Amino acid sequence: MRTLRRTIAALVIGAVLAALLFVAWGIVRGRPQDLPWTPLDLGAPVGLFTGRKLTALGSDFPQCRRLLDKAGVRYTVLPPRRDSAQCGYDDAVRLTGTGAQRIGYRPAGLGIACPVAAALSLWEWTVVQPAAQKRFGSRVTAIDHFGSYNCRRISGRDSGTWSEHATADAVDIAGFRLADGRRITVARDWTDGADNAAFLREVRDGACRLFATTLSPDYNAAHADHLHLDQADRGTAGWRACR
Repeated sequence: MRTLRRTIAALVIGAVLAALLFVAWGIVRGRPQDLPWTPLDLGAPVGLFTGRKLTALGSDFPQCRRLLDKAGVRYTVLPPRRDSAQCGYDDAVRLTGTGAQRIGYRPAGLGIACPVAAALSLWEWTVVQPAAQKRFGSRVTAIDHFGSYNCRRISGRDSGTWSEHATADAVDIAGFRLADGRRITVARDWTDGADNAAFLREVRDGACRLFATTLSPDYNAAHADHLHLDQADRGTAGWRACR
C-alpha cells in the first residue's frame, strides 16, 4: 500500500511539474497560441492548440462571428436550416471574398459552418497563399470545391455515422486557380511528381493543423479528386485525423 501511495504521489508531482514546464515554455517563447487555455486570435500565428480552438467554435457561434469580424473577414450569416434530426445547421456563413479574406470559391455561394469558415481563412493566410507564392510566384485567386452541406451519412451509406457534411461542418476542396491563369486540381495533379503535387501536399499538411479531419487521395479512392476538411467535434482531447 505504501509503495502504491508513493507511486501515485510521484505521478501527480510529475504531472504538475510537466504542466509548469509547459506553461513556462509557452511564456518564454512568447507564443500564447501554444497554450490550450489562451483565447483564439485569427490574426496570430498558428499554434499547437489553434486547431482545437477552431473546432471548439462549433459550440459558440457568437464568438466565432466576433473572431471573423476582428480579423476583417467579410461574410453573411445564413438562415438556420433543419431538414431532419441529423441534418441542418444554425451557425452557417457565406464568405464574400472581400476584406481580409480574398480567395473566392467556385461555384460561388458556398455556405459553411462558422468554424470551417474561420479555419479556411487561416488556411488561406498561413498556408495556401505562402505555398503558392513559394512554388509558383503567383497567388491563389479562387478555390474550386464540391460543396459543404449535404444531408447524408459517411460515404453516402444507407446506415452508420452521419457525415460532417450533414451539418455544414465540412467542405470538399477540388482545386486552386492562380492569378497567372494556372489551375491545379487534386484529381489531375496529386500524382504528377512536380510542383503541383508538392503544393497540394503542402496545403494538405497545413490543413491538418487547422481542421479536426483532413482527408486526401492518400486516404482512399473516395478522396481521389478532393481534400475533405471538417471540424468534427470529438471533445477537448479528441483525436484528429490527417491522411
